[in-house]
Amino acid sequence: MSALMAGGERGDDEMTGRSRAGREWATYWRSAEMPLEAMYASFLRHRYHRHSHETYSFGVTEHGAQTFTCRGAGHTSAAGMVMAFNPDEVHDGHAAHEQGFTYRIVHIGEKLITDVIPDVTQRPAGLPLFAAPVLDSPALAARLRRLHTALSHGAGPLERDELLCAAVAALSRLAARTPARPRAIPRTPAVAHLAAKARELIHDRYADPISADDLAVWTGSSRYKVYRAFHTTYGLAPSEYQRQLRLRAARHLLALGHPAARVAGEAGFTDQAHLTRWFTRSYGVTPTQYRLAKAD
Repeated sequence: MSALMAGGERGDDEMTGRSRAGREWATYWRSAEMPLEAMYASFLRHRYHRHSHETYSFGVTEHGAQTFTCRGAGHTSAAGMVMAFNPDEVHDGHAAHEQGFTYRIVHIGEKLITDVIPDVTQRPAGLPLFAAPVLDSPALAARLRRLHTALSHGAGPLERDELLCAAVAALSRLAARTPARPRAIPRTPAVAHLAAKARELIHDRYADPISADDLAVWTGSSRYKVYRAFHTTYGLAPSEYQRQLRLRAARHLLALGHPAARVAGEAGFTDQAHLTRWFTRSYGVTPTQYRLAKAD
């Protein structure tokens, strides 16, 4: 495992996969073979910008507390609590008080979830697997902590897979006891269609400059209507959604070993500093730190 954090200090901390900047640090692990990643971090001043992940993400707060907004409401995860985010679920986050917070988080790809819980794909369209973003379950927290520790300390493939299956199964049982609630539904099919049409152009041209006028012409609607429909449907402004696509493209390229300077241009960022700023604000580590986090 290789993992670092802003601050750039070297020496013993780097040898242990942890660098420190004041009281803030982070370690990162990612699998080279499957959509599975893990981070262990302690933040005091860092504030996550609104972002989402392609994966299911499960965090365990170990010390302090962090507060975040998700699904249009505020939530707090204190020590011992579990955070559960569905794919594409927009959230932010920061310390709830001056002592900061320490937490572990595991990102698990949808395919790994459905391999363990086949009936996930049978759930009604639009329903998330997890109804609540904060879960108070000591047993689940313990399973996630064991999984995270095994991943970050180089457990063998068999042990890793067994712990992954056990954690996902426990998550599934907990989710089953809490009926999933539908996400906010646009008021009319026309709103959903307009947002989907705009989303189509953003996906096709995520690395290129796109203006509000471009979206209006493409959808045959006004700039205001496009913005309102898009934000209502996806929870992000079109520009924020485009940046999420760029960040995800950057993650994939970095995981392939491409240097951050090259990735910035290919993913649509102005330069490496622009990529670094948004990558760190969204994920808590820099692009280079993420690229160097290897496993297996």
